[in-house]
Amino acid sequence: MVDFERLSNAYRRARQELFDRRTSSGHWEGKLANSALSTATAVSALALVRRQLGHDDSPASLTRQEELGKLIFAGMRWLVAAQNPDGGWGDTDRSRSNIATTMLVRAAFHLTCLPADHGDMLARAERFIDTQGGIAGLRRRYGRDKTFAVPILTNCALAGLVPWHEVSPLPFELACFPQSWFRFLQLPVVSYAIPALVAIGQARYFHRPPWNPLVRWWRGAAVDPSLRVLEQMQPVSGGFLEATPLTSFVVMSLAAIGQAQHPVVRRGLDFLISSVREDGAWPIDTNLATWVTTLSLNALAGDDDRAAVDAAERSAEWLLDCQCRDVHPYTGAAPGGWGWSDLSGSVPDADDTSGALLTLASLVGARQRHGLDGDAKPVEAAARGVAWLLDLQNSDGGWPTFCRGWGKLPFDRSGTDLTAHAIRALATWRQTNAGVERAISSGFDYLARVQRPNGSWVPLWFGDEADPNEENPIYGTARVLLAYSELGRSGEQAARRGAAWLASVQRNDGGWGSHAGVEQTALAIEALMTMDIDAADDFHQPIERGLAWLVDAVETGRFRESSPIGLYFARLWYYEALYPVIFTVATLGRAIRRFEPAPLGRRLDRAPRPPDPMPARPMFVESSPAP
Repeated sequence: MVDFERLSNAYRRARQELFDRRTSSGHWEGKLANSALSTATAVSALALVRRQLGHDDSPASLTRQEELGKLIFAGMRWLVAAQNPDGGWGDTDRSRSNIATTMLVRAAFHLTCLPADHGDMLARAERFIDTQGGIAGLRRRYGRDKTFAVPILTNCALAGLVPWHEVSPLPFELACFPQSWFRFLQLPVVSYAIPALVAIGQARYFHRPPWNPLVRWWRGAAVDPSLRVLEQMQPVSGGFLEATPLTSFVVMSLAAIGQAQHPVVRRGLDFLISSVREDGAWPIDTNLATWVTTLSLNALAGDDDRAAVDAAERSAEWLLDCQCRDVHPYTGAAPGGWGWSDLSGSVPDADDTSGALLTLASLVGARQRHGLDGDAKPVEAAARGVAWLLDLQNSDGGWPTFCRGWGKLPFDRSGTDLTAHAIRALATWRQTNAGVERAISSGFDYLARVQRPNGSWVPLWFGDEADPNEENPIYGTARVLLAYSELGRSGEQAARRGAAWLASVQRNDGGWGSHAGVEQTALAIEALMTMDIDAADDFHQPIERGLAWLVDAVETGRFRESSPIGLYFARLWYYEALYPVIFTVATLGRAIRRFEPAPLGRRLDRAPRPPDPMPARPMFVESSPAP
């Protein structure tokens, strides 16, 4: 049994850790893992630009070549140290080797002409690639989605490792059509990959032109117009989606066809130079500031301690400024949504808009409970966000990430985690829009249809490398159960089955996940604690054992250890330093509010607690008042 004093102390410690990680402006920025894949693509891009600049011996060009040379060397040195014992590379330093990243690292070494200095390093990489099936294995990994397979093969072709006929041509001319047509054109890449479609499509066109003269003329006529589209889509920072790989693929492809001086390449190069880290590596994206800020504030939402309320107040203006106020040039998204970052390369999406709406609802509620004067800005911003989110809902009832109606390829279709998040967010702002109830009902219908036979749900944006299909049903099921519980539907059959499955996959040590990670364990406990169903005895022991595991993780400092459960675009793995801390705070805070001994009163939650589903015997030993 975990006594209540230990639980309270663990919560205070985790919460203070979260507070300490804020920026000076009061929001959270987090830190994404260094990425071997990002570093390899950035180095390849820098090497190809440097090769083009070699024809110019002006002082400015020589200075830039020297700068790029230093970055290339530092990046390659980092990659040498990051090789796994099996000869391959994973997306992060905590990831298993995979064929995509290993092929990109190999290409980077060939483009920089540095492999001879590293013994059998590349020989071991070649053996790993062979064991994974080479080009055929790469294609199997991505199936019919060409979003990432074609860029990888293009990078390898530019390095002379793959013949150009192995690189599928991409119809870059389709980018010249209006954005509203894209979902009807059956593009071979997902919605966010239009820059890659243009740049890589042109690289393939110039290195292996179509044999048909009419097709060659037609596509050639679209080169300049599609480049203008690309230029219009590029954000001020120069980084498409603030993503190192996507920006690198664009830069290397255009540089390789003589466009090293094009404005898109120059701005993309500036982005790569400005985003490299001191150790020579690049992350998968600049940051997820909006996402981790709303996650942090929502983790603190039930805590009415003044420090938690002040944290929300300090972040309010920053969060409101992150809302998109204009039609977005990248996706054509209407105003009203939020993206994952406050940076210019961010794009409004369902998950971040839902997180922002939940945060604004919590802020308004806290102001009312504490008698604080509040302005109308949060309510007005929420009304715009609700309308934006309603317009995004797919015809199947679920929510996609960016664009309504694409739905064909991974990361464009509806997702269970996105849908559950949207339902929770819309429910907090029911009064702002008459369409909310119908949207929520359709969302639950979607969730019921896509539930797995074993009771679990699989998310879109999170995974587990140890899973045979690299899926993370623990994350997905936990997030969906929160939607059922918060809307008073935890007694429905779908929720019962989901909770039963979640309890059944707990590890013997009390944790959850293939490696008993903090993130998955905290999420699973939080979801089970929200359940209010008759079969409460089934969850007493899993919750108790899980809380004991999590409290011990805080006391030993393990709650700071991140796991690579995040899936970025094109199934690229990442971990975020704030995830384990945020999820720990959310779960322990909920545990305190739910299980605080009755005589001590409720100091952390002014709202009525849901009925305790636990058996009569006390879960916690009452030893001292809660903080």
